[in-house]
Amino acid sequence: MFTKKTDREPTAFDIPRGVPPPAPPQQSHQAEPPHAAARQAAPSPRADHSPGASHIGEDLTIIGNLVSKGEVHIDGQIQGDLHATNIIIGETARVTGGVVADEVIVRGSVSGSIRGRRVVLQTSSRVEGDVFHQQLGIEQGAYFEGKSRRVADPLSGVSAPETPGPGGLGFPLRGEG
Repeated sequence: MFTKKTDREPTAFDIPRGVPPPAPPQQSHQAEPPHAAARQAAPSPRADHSPGASHIGEDLTIIGNLVSKGEVHIDGQIQGDLHATNIIIGETARVTGGVVADEVIVRGSVSGSIRGRRVVLQTSSRVEGDVFHQQLGIEQGAYFEGKSRRVADPLSGVSAPETPGPGGLGFPLRGEG
């Protein structure tokens, strides 16, 4: 009768190996308008991205630090540190810098340290740097060159980089200094 919608996508830790994914919920027997059925049947252009997540596309390169209070999907390039709640580094992504989040899923390339309570290096991943974690999953075929350090709280002592004010770095607002 009532269902609770999860706020995040399942991870490698949530899905047991060898078990097929759960079947979609059964539809109710109440009649729905025809346009509602068409809406459900049309595939989403960003089906692998959860709603409300920030997305860095393949054609985007960021030089500088990235700070988010939510989930970030990266398919482009980032040269700087990344801080978020959940980070998914896509197969086409290249990150040069530190990655800090509660949960980090790596499918692409990372050159730098990774700090996360839950870290998953998937088959297509290439990581060159140390990984500080509570839980670590490394799939067969993943490339990992560095040290794995299991620590009680991998996020302790790490603060997000300072974000510039509305005037940006080196560009004071009118009336400032």
